[in-house]
Amino acid sequence: MLTSIVLAGGKGRRLGRDKATVLLGGESLLHRAINRLSPFGPVVVVVAAKQTLDLPPGAETVIDVYPGKGPLGGVYSGLKAITTPYALAVGCDMPFLNLDLLRYLANQAPGYDVVMPKLSGRPEPLHAVYSRDCLPVMEALIEQDKLSLHGLLSQLRVRYVEEQDIDTFDPRHWSFFNINTPDDLVKARLMLPQA
Repeated sequence: MLTSIVLAGGKGRRLGRDKATVLLGGESLLHRAINRLSPFGPVVVVVAAKQTLDLPPGAETVIDVYPGKGPLGGVYSGLKAITTPYALAVGCDMPFLNLDLLRYLANQAPGYDVVMPKLSGRPEPLHAVYSRDCLPVMEALIEQDKLSLHGLLSQLRVRYVEEQDIDTFDPRHWSFFNINTPDDLVKARLMLPQA
């Protein structure tokens, strides 16, 4: 059993506006992520700094338990709110999520605290499956103000999904494309017809 978590945070400084509300193909990045994840279950949890998000049916907002603590705080808040043993956690700025790859990650979860892709040798912590068993370790790190998701991994049982496995489902690696800058948004709009 698994719940989807979308992190709607991120101030979008380089983009110049709130990422969650940016439009791509006539739909906000946040709505696009929620709609892509809906096959994984009836509820998608959206972690945000405030309650005022406009959400489609089937999505519910969870307010950051530890405001200002970055992605680690966001994943923690989402995990704290769910009742399933596992959650699929993604950022709202990843418009080309691949459902087959996400299903593969979810199927690897039993026996691990985290299942995370590695691309070009780098872990992708905002495109991963987390167990609720991560909560005590996450909470301890947040209270010590050690907010690196990468730092978390050394204390957990992690199953890394390597590039050759990723290539089976997403050979272009578009799942990991995220929108951080105006140039990224232009590129995403050009990619959209092929997605």
